[in-house]
Amino acid sequence: MKMKTMSKSLPIVAILALSSNAYGQEKEREKTVEEVVITTGRSKSRTVLSSPVPIDNVSAAQLKATGQTSFDKALTFAIPSFNSTQQTVSDATAHFDPADLRGLGPSRTLVLINGKRKNQSALIYVNDTPGKGEVGSDMKSIPSAAMQNVEVLRDGASAQYGSDAIAGVINVILKNNVSKGALNLFSGVTSKGDGFNYGADFNTGLKIAEKGSLNITVGLSHQNKTNRAGSPGKDELFGVDDAWTRANPTLGMNVGQPIMTSGSIFLNLELPTSELGKFYTFGGTTIRKGTSYALYRTPYWIPTDYGLLTPSGEAYNGFQPEFLTEVYDHNFTSGWKGKLGQWKLDGSATYGASTVNYEVGNTINTSLGANSPTKFKAGGHQFSNIIGNIDLSRDFGNVFVGFGAEARNENFIAKEGDEASYFESGASSFPGLQPQNAVNENRQNVGVYSTVGWDITKDFLLEGAVRYENFSDFGNNFSWKTDGRYKFLDDKFVVRGSVSTGFRAPSLHQIFYSNVQTKITGGTVANQGTFNNASSIIRNDLGVAKLDAEKSFNVTVGVAVKPTNNLSITADFYSIKIDNRVLFSGDIGYKTGTPGSPSPTNPVEQILSSNGITSLKFFTNAVNTITQGIDVVLNYNHPISTGKLTLMTAYNYNDTKIDGQIEVPTILRNNGYADNFFDRKEQSRITSARPKQKAIIGLGYDWSKFNVNFNNTYFGEVTWKHASDAANDQTFKGKVVTDLILAYDVTKKLKVSGVVNNLFNIYPDEIDTKGDVSTNLGGRFKYPWEVNQFGFNGTTFLLNLNYSF
Repeated sequence: MKMKTMSKSLPIVAILALSSNAYGQEKEREKTVEEVVITTGRSKSRTVLSSPVPIDNVSAAQLKATGQTSFDKALTFAIPSFNSTQQTVSDATAHFDPADLRGLGPSRTLVLINGKRKNQSALIYVNDTPGKGEVGSDMKSIPSAAMQNVEVLRDGASAQYGSDAIAGVINVILKNNVSKGALNLFSGVTSKGDGFNYGADFNTGLKIAEKGSLNITVGLSHQNKTNRAGSPGKDELFGVDDAWTRANPTLGMNVGQPIMTSGSIFLNLELPTSELGKFYTFGGTTIRKGTSYALYRTPYWIPTDYGLLTPSGEAYNGFQPEFLTEVYDHNFTSGWKGKLGQWKLDGSATYGASTVNYEVGNTINTSLGANSPTKFKAGGHQFSNIIGNIDLSRDFGNVFVGFGAEARNENFIAKEGDEASYFESGASSFPGLQPQNAVNENRQNVGVYSTVGWDITKDFLLEGAVRYENFSDFGNNFSWKTDGRYKFLDDKFVVRGSVSTGFRAPSLHQIFYSNVQTKITGGTVANQGTFNNASSIIRNDLGVAKLDAEKSFNVTVGVAVKPTNNLSITADFYSIKIDNRVLFSGDIGYKTGTPGSPSPTNPVEQILSSNGITSLKFFTNAVNTITQGIDVVLNYNHPISTGKLTLMTAYNYNDTKIDGQIEVPTILRNNGYADNFFDRKEQSRITSARPKQKAIIGLGYDWSKFNVNFNNTYFGEVTWKHASDAANDQTFKGKVVTDLILAYDVTKKLKVSGVVNNLFNIYPDEIDTKGDVSTNLGGRFKYPWEVNQFGFNGTTFLLNLNYSF
């Protein structure tokens, strides 16, 4: 009987989360006693419960049972310590949605495909969303249809895998079956009738020669926009209450998910070259094109469009700028693994690349007047890496030894936009990247590691790992890890724990990114400049130090209990201390002077004036944090009548605090910017933007041709903090989102299923401005977006048809 250690949880007092083997899991997997994982830190594969570190092994069927159509959202409803929510009115961020593990930001979770490092996204999140200032992997680019299972290592693993693995590791295992194929069709819509989506994915496997295999997945999907804007009826932000605002109570806003079309193709090839080894190649390409929306340009904001956007004969009524993205993500690995004498050898090369092209539509550059285009190519970003690694390992009886080396080249490119996109005022809503923002930078790093595991007895295991890494831009790092596990009572009770150090290299994006953004601050439309860490303005004028690596110290202690074959319970406490976290500063603007008339005694205002901006931001190492929490997972399954009942409950508590003083550059501290440098609102993105408690309870029942899943996910409260006034803070209370999935086997090959996500139409608390109209941008936003818990689409209905062959 198969036990699953998948994180689904519930709040301590209230809800339990239950999940099941929906849509018919593979029968051969049903026969295994426990799930075997390979993401154990490059040591030998072990079962989940006997692993010395906490690991969740989530099958493709379990991801599908969440009813979510993208990998990042499915994992959110499967792992309590993982979060990803739809962002809105946030430029390209709305097409990616920052995802993180244990609330530590997208940068600190390493994503692997078949055990090999996946490239980071080209996008750095600079809008007011969770994960601001961070860079992560584009998890939307990995189609769920290509996955066999996902292993989530909830422990620091820098000593094994290098940079970015401070919070943990997500390892996507691609399908490799050749005995069957499947065609899946789906479509859905929200209860409000918007957000219509549809798609298809196809998976099949082919035998090559006698023992070779090729598995291929192709997918296409499309989603329409949703809109949950506020209806203020007047514009308090601009102080306007006129005929236009009364005739347009939503102020023309679109607040919701973007329009998006996506296509992908993934493959997984294995070809034996002899009895001793095999060649392999795997990976895929994903293309996404989307449209999101900026703040509506009202007639009292921009008085005319010069007849460029308004149909002839109609009165000018303002316009809705569109933010268009083209996202390309490619990741391919080729290698050979097999036996070299008594040693196991795995050598591979990986190429990964992410490209994001920006286009701004349905808008104008007011500085160009009637000569303005209405669509602008606004530039773009690209990130790529080439990785070569070699791993050797061997069992010496009860001792396992492994070592290896990895070399990596990274490249970050920023491409300027068309001149019209940035000329003077720039395209309204998103001025294009300027020539001075364009960069093409590389760095290299080489790492070597060694690991050893010793089964001292059949019950007592000790492991250790060390890794030395050298980066061409910031220097060296040495990380280590030790972990252990002891089994009692015939493997029914396991005590486990680990201690490790870790690091995260500042991304090339954080070092070299720069741009100018149009933002609304305090009711004023302003151009805000981001200067890169290598610029003379930041390094010389402001005296900001060169970016350095973050360092961490991780401790995990836990137990795993399996009193019967039908029941397993795990509980793990963790503590993660991170020093020198890279942060994106708050707005540094005018204090005493004004744009065009800076104070002669304030050197910061002189810098702003000479660069034609009203405020600036930059990246720097400036904050230490301590994150502590606990994960509890309970799995139970039991035959009932002629069916099978599955119960899964998981719970995560996670708390992050800033440790000590924030390091403010001297020139800013001496000129009154200490509170602005990383203000209360920016701090809250680290400490309270993600739920401190999250729990999932899943209850499933398989009976004959029917399958039912009833899942409850509790998202704990989150707190938005005002930049300067604690009286305007707001805590959005925790809510339970319920999903119902019904499936029926029409024939042995044809299955049909219906999904109702958010069955009871639960929304977050509405924003209470407490008098500060900037909080909801003058009523344009009804629901929170800077601390978004679970989105605000409401109930969604989905229909699936699956044909296997």
